[in-house]
Amino acid sequence: MELNQTDMHYLIAAICVISSALVFYTVGVWGERLQKKLKSWHIAFFLFGLVADAVGTSLMEHLAEQARLHDELHAVTGIIAILLMFVHVLWAIWTYVKGSPKAKRHFNRFSIAVWCIWLIPYFIGMYLGMRLHA
Repeated sequence: MELNQTDMHYLIAAICVISSALVFYTVGVWGERLQKKLKSWHIAFFLFGLVADAVGTSLMEHLAEQARLHDELHAVTGIIAILLMFVHVLWAIWTYVKGSPKAKRHFNRFSIAVWCIWLIPYFIGMYLGMRLHA
């Protein structure tokens, strides 16, 4: 597949935005894990990660449509990951506002599970992109 100048800009933007989602989400999840308690700034990083992932996914979807590329596994795992991230943010807000101190201390188990699941479509996308241009 040969990319034109506009597609190359979309690709670079998508890679940067999705990689920033990885950074935001990782900082939020592992910050929470290391501090052993859910804090407001963790929720902010979860939210930034979700938004960046949604924007990056939208950019990548545009590119995939242009190139007529579709990978079922990547699409399904990506949808699951975004939905889980959304649930994770909502649950984090609820836990922070109304949860018990114990719930705030143990919330990180769910965070790490969602983070690990999110990594699946992230790495599948990297693999597909590298395989396409190898």
